[in-house]
Amino acid sequence: MSAGIRRDAEEALAALVARGRTLAVAESLTGGLVAAALTAVPGASRAVRGAVTAYATDVKRDVLGVDARLLAERGAVDPEVARQMAGGVRALLAADWGLATTGVAGPDPQDGKPVGTVFVAAAGPDGTCAVRELALDGGREPIRTETVRAVLALLLDELTGNAGAKDTEHKGGNGCLQP
Repeated sequence: MSAGIRRDAEEALAALVARGRTLAVAESLTGGLVAAALTAVPGASRAVRGAVTAYATDVKRDVLGVDARLLAERGAVDPEVARQMAGGVRALLAADWGLATTGVAGPDPQDGKPVGTVFVAAAGPDGTCAVRELALDGGREPIRTETVRAVLALLLDELTGNAGAKDTEHKGGNGCLQP
């Protein structure tokens, strides 16, 4: 794990602990790397409730509660899918915050989206959800690594109130609430 990701994980966990908040993670293209980065930090158990690696589309639907029609119409690489994954893992694991990653790490395009198309989401305790779209370059490992960095940065921005400065962010009022 890079020093930058380690620092981001430490800062995000410190912010969660300072606020008495917990976190759950839903990962697709990162395959557990976000959870690994967080749990590598000593004391992570004070905030991290758990994680779901939802690599398969049916796991996104059946475990995280992502809408089947949405998945059928748009595929798994979509901002609303990221929103629903974050909200779903938050509800499933009874956490204050939920994070999600979904996208295309390659080598081939998926759901009509080019390699490097990624969506990260952070669902908060007030029912709102921030989603960022990333257009990343490189092969699988650089894309996955940058996705981990980006979702941790999104969480930290949301926790510290800096998110308003991000022009690539999409806020959803009740987008993270599950039906």
